[in-house]
Amino acid sequence: MPSVYEIITEKIIKQLESGVAPWRKPWTSQTPANLITQKEYRGLNVFTLASQGFPSRFWLTFNQATKLGGRIRRGERSSPVIFWNVGEEEETTTQDGTKENSRPFLLRYYSVFNLSQTEGIDIPASLLQETRTNDPIETCEQIVTNMPNPPAFEQSDIAWYSPSNDVVGMPARGLFHSSEEFYATEFHELAHSSGHAKRLHRENFDNPVSFGSESYSKEELIAEMTAAMLCGIAGIEQRILENSAAYLKTWIARLKSDSRLLVSAASQAQKAADFIQGKLARQEGERQPVGVDDIKGDPSLTNTLQRHRFVGHKCISA
Repeated sequence: MPSVYEIITEKIIKQLESGVAPWRKPWTSQTPANLITQKEYRGLNVFTLASQGFPSRFWLTFNQATKLGGRIRRGERSSPVIFWNVGEEEETTTQDGTKENSRPFLLRYYSVFNLSQTEGIDIPASLLQETRTNDPIETCEQIVTNMPNPPAFEQSDIAWYSPSNDVVGMPARGLFHSSEEFYATEFHELAHSSGHAKRLHRENFDNPVSFGSESYSKEELIAEMTAAMLCGIAGIEQRILENSAAYLKTWIARLKSDSRLLVSAASQAQKAADFIQGKLARQEGERQPVGVDDIKGDPSLTNTLQRHRFVGHKCISA
C-alpha cells in the first residue's frame, strides 16, 4: 500500500505533466485605513503599517478606541503615523527686501493601534469588509507543535525563512484566503528551516547559492514537496495541491535535465516531513555541522536567502 508521501508525490508529478495552473498569492494585503474615517493612509505610512502583518487593515488611536467603548489590550505597542502639519501663511522679507508668502511645514506623528490589538469594539462586518476568520486546524497545529527544536517565529507582511537568524516570518492567519493555505505556507517555511545545520543539515544548504541556480531551485523543490506531504498527512491536500503543482513546475523549468531530481527531492522532502513531525532524530552528517557563529560569519550565506524571500508558494527577490 503506497504511503502518504508516495501518493502526494505521484499526484504532484501528474499535475506537473498536465500543465501549469495559474499561481496566486495565498493571502491579501489591503491598504491600511483608519477605522473611523475609513480613509486610507498614504505615503510612508502605507509601508510602515502594512509591513507589520496584522490581520486587520484598520487602525485607530487610543482615544478612538475608547470612544467606541473598547480598549487596547495590555502589552500592545502602538505604531506611528506621520503627517505634515501645515501652518498659516506668513509673509516674510528676504535679505534683499523682497517680500514672500510661505507656509511652514512641520513633520508630526501620532500613535495608532491595529484593530486586532483592541478589545470590546463592536463594529458591523459590513463596515469592516473583513469576514475571514480562518480558524485553526487541529491536525495542522499538532504538526507544527511536534517539530523538535523549531525556529523562532515573527509576524511579517510576507512569508520567509532567514537561515542566518533561524527565523520564520509569517503573515497573520486571517490574511490568507483560507486556513489551508496558511498552513501550506507555514509548512513550506518550516521545511526550509529543517535544512539548517542544527537540524537535518541538508546538503548544500549551508553553501552560498544564487537565485535561480540548480541548488537553490532544488531547495525550493524540497520545501514545496515537504509542504505537500504535510498537507496530505493533515488531510488538507485537496485544497492546496493545484497551487503547489503550479509552483513546482515554474522551478523545474529552471533546472537542467536531471531524471533523478524528483526522486532525490522527494527523498529529502520525506526526511524533512518526518523531522517536522518529530519522527526523526537530528541527522549527523559525515561533515561536522557548522555552528550558528560560523553561519553568521559567512556574509555570502547570511545575506543570500534574506535577499530572496519565500512568499507562500513562490520565491521573490527581496
